[in-house]
Amino acid sequence: MRSKQTQSLQQLDNNFLHPWESIDELGSHTRTVMASGSGVYVTDTDGNKLLDGPAGMWCVNIGHQRKEMADAIADQVMKLPYASPWSLTNAPAAMLAEKLASLAPGDLNHVFFTTGGSTAVDSALRFTTFRNNVLGKPEKKHIIARNNGYHGSTYLAASASGKSRDKNFLDMDTERFHHISDPSVFDKPENMKDSSWCKQKVDELEQKILEIGADKVAAFIAEPILASGGVLMAPDGYHAGCLAICKKYDVLYISDEVVTAFGRLGHFFASEEVFNIQPDIITCAKGITSGYIPMGAFLVSDRLIESIKQEERSPYFSNGYTYSGHPVACAAALKNIEIMERENMMIHVREIAPYFQSQLQTLIDIPIVTNVRGIGLMAAVECDITGEAKKSLERDYAVGDRIDRHCQKLGLLVRPIINMCVMSPPLIINKEQIDDMVSILRKGIELAMADLEREGLWSA
Repeated sequence: MRSKQTQSLQQLDNNFLHPWESIDELGSHTRTVMASGSGVYVTDTDGNKLLDGPAGMWCVNIGHQRKEMADAIADQVMKLPYASPWSLTNAPAAMLAEKLASLAPGDLNHVFFTTGGSTAVDSALRFTTFRNNVLGKPEKKHIIARNNGYHGSTYLAASASGKSRDKNFLDMDTERFHHISDPSVFDKPENMKDSSWCKQKVDELEQKILEIGADKVAAFIAEPILASGGVLMAPDGYHAGCLAICKKYDVLYISDEVVTAFGRLGHFFASEEVFNIQPDIITCAKGITSGYIPMGAFLVSDRLIESIKQEERSPYFSNGYTYSGHPVACAAALKNIEIMERENMMIHVREIAPYFQSQLQTLIDIPIVTNVRGIGLMAAVECDITGEAKKSLERDYAVGDRIDRHCQKLGLLVRPIINMCVMSPPLIINKEQIDDMVSILRKGIELAMADLEREGLWSA
């Protein structure tokens, strides 16, 4: 039963044009109104306590209601709420830049601060074309990305994204952005070895570079795990193989770690520790402040900076934001990293992730569950009610929406992505909470399955 306060807030909320809003439905939504959070739980305005399965949006890594985060943010607000990043700097920004450089792999020692993940990717892409202009390579501007990848909502980041359903009715740069197939091991032919699949996908990158012309390709951008695409994982050696191809043709490798950095896979950065690569550029956001304050960044290698410095001209990287290196955001990020280190959060994730993954695998016996996949503390439970290769978009959405609705009533937030439930809980989650999550998710899927059968959308 919705309270009068909830109903009033839901009515007011219909003035809020949400991300990925269906314009046809604008004005008629009754979204759950979140009121508070603590640890791995959130509570809505009707007092319902829910386990935060997606950690907000892959981001509330240290959990909700950390008083020392609030204190660090408040202290910085009272000390210095803002300083221009153009001609000035501030202590938290300088300290955070040094800290990130110490955590990043290889020689990624220079940090450009942004407002979030989209602007981090946009800025990184602009940097690659800026560098080529400085080096006298004005034709080297093309970007290769992957189908099912997601890199953000700003123009360049959205153009790099490869989720076709996100591109309806919006303009993208289709001249300089090119996409190759995603390397998901779940699409591999049944009788093909992983090594053969890996080689095929790496070869596809090389062929695309040759097709465009190596003298025209500036960068290849890839998420270590295709997160919003459905937690899609490449075969072992894929990223290292792609990096080798990039080096062969003087193409920069951008590792988009907006989701995977800051503990999601048990390391501050996953590129080297998990995938054995040292990219030229890493983008990050989300977990950098655990979502307490908006912030993003890209880290760039000394090699790239030095190549620009060697040119006779003195170029300006004329890209930036009013809130680049915002002192309050940087203070939040420093405190966030301090908490993660003090509480050995990376070790905890590496220890509990196998249990998280194994418990989710128990859902595979549900008739509409066709795949359960994941790594670290990120996973996807995929459902299929069509039984056909060519899926119905309307039916796909019917699955995720119903599971989400039932799980919320039972005490769990999931992130429905069409016909998938994506789970990425706060890194502090324990085994008992994982058991509760999986138990509720099972019940939610079974109830959704019963709904679909009753409505004639699925039959056993």
